[in-house]
Amino acid sequence: MPVERVVSLVPSLTEAVAATAPGLLVGVTDWCTHPAGLTAARIGGTKNPDVAAVLALRPDLVLANEEENRAPDLAALRAAGTTVLVTEIRTLDQAFAELHRALVTGCGLRRPDWLDAAEAAWAALPPSASVPRRAIVPIWRRPWMVLGRDTFAGDLLARLGVRNVYADHAERYPRIPLDELNASGADLVVLPDEPYRFTATDGPEAFPALPAALVDGRYLTWYGPSLAAAPAALRAALR
Repeated sequence: MPVERVVSLVPSLTEAVAATAPGLLVGVTDWCTHPAGLTAARIGGTKNPDVAAVLALRPDLVLANEEENRAPDLAALRAAGTTVLVTEIRTLDQAFAELHRALVTGCGLRRPDWLDAAEAAWAALPPSASVPRRAIVPIWRRPWMVLGRDTFAGDLLARLGVRNVYADHAERYPRIPLDELNASGADLVVLPDEPYRFTATDGPEAFPALPAALVDGRYLTWYGPSLAAAPAALRAALR
């Protein structure tokens, strides 16, 4: 049975489908901001979707992610007879494989040119420095939270010659007191503009001894069409 109606519970996957076959999307989350002008129905947040609203859209497929969406919501959709494809994306290689699975296997689409362009852009990266820079990567303040182990953003940074100081932490997004962050031995603080919107006047002042790299969070944390431009954009921001 062909897939004609898709609900996406993940902003990155929403953008991926919209860039490939926009007519498939009938429902997206309130956090789905790309591309601009989405006309699909809004069905709530990634963590609190309106399950009844999703079912009312009669989707042939719901796209989800094991980190961004809650297991009980996905179980409720499956219990109602809806097909749910759940992605797991913690590395760049996983992102490429899961995007192919979601779009080609799940939605029945032709593999998009932008996905090939993204793979080529990352494959063309020059070798990174033999001694990587050590960085802390806050994602929130009040309280301070940083990237920990096993994260997609951490893998991207590693490919760009930046090692996350907390890559071996037991937690994926640990809460670390500010004084510990400043005493971590980092060479750099990387400040994305999402989920917390760090800016030149909100973030760098907390790390007076470290150079700060302000990066576009979409290039660092989204997996979709933005991956094609991400290597060049992130390299420029990390200089």
